[in-house]
Amino acid sequence: MNPIEVRGLRYSYNKYKVLDGVDLDVKEGEILGILGPNGCGKTTLLKNLNKNLSPEDGCIMLDGTDLETMVKRDIAKTVAAVPQTNEIRFSFTVREIVSMGRMPFQSMMSGESRDDARIIDDAIEKVGLSHLAGRHINTMSGGERQRVMIARALAQTPRILLMDEPTLHLDINTQFEALDLVHGLSKESGLTVIIVSHDLPMVARYCDRIAMIHDHNVMCCGTPEEVLTPENMRTVFNVDAELGVDSKNGKRTVFLHGVAGRD
Repeated sequence: MNPIEVRGLRYSYNKYKVLDGVDLDVKEGEILGILGPNGCGKTTLLKNLNKNLSPEDGCIMLDGTDLETMVKRDIAKTVAAVPQTNEIRFSFTVREIVSMGRMPFQSMMSGESRDDARIIDDAIEKVGLSHLAGRHINTMSGGERQRVMIARALAQTPRILLMDEPTLHLDINTQFEALDLVHGLSKESGLTVIIVSHDLPMVARYCDRIAMIHDHNVMCCGTPEEVLTPENMRTVFNVDAELGVDSKNGKRTVFLHGVAGRD
């Protein structure tokens, strides 16, 4: 049994069809990329995976249980999310933000336990911010804030991590730092990671499998070599591109040659 199984998922906004009969399996311990152009339904699919949205038809099974029968608190003990934006309106410290990840495990009357404190400190250490634990988040760079959001998610001690366009507002160097961190956590601890993105080279580099969204559904799903073919990238993104290997680091990448049909 896979940790997440999506069957016949349909979702619409004001009768505008966004997802139409999506089937998808997520394997234990993998990094799965959900790839497609802006507006194709990637984020909508991700929000259905932790019940921030509910499908109008079909179902999502979490460890064999229909997500619709579960309360959000119990889902949050297994599934954590790193949102698309890391803007925080209030001047919380790093530790205060990360401690919010323990809320699903605490009652309204209980405070932070010793186990909570240990888990929070460990999450902050994993993202390399122990020296900034007392720093106010609104004084930090975009890359540092992204690490705080990852630490908050890790404090939930999840088995599944959802990431919505995690590199969207980051410079190139910080993009690599954030995804290197998540890739390492997945391979070291068996964390299952689902990354929504439209960034072809990043998805090729970090994902074990890719689900490519086109025409309201999963057009194909498989390894980067199976999915990132010139034909598929031309169909979905309207670009001439090919999957290859970066000669400097030996990592998979996508070489973009231009808009399809142009010389």
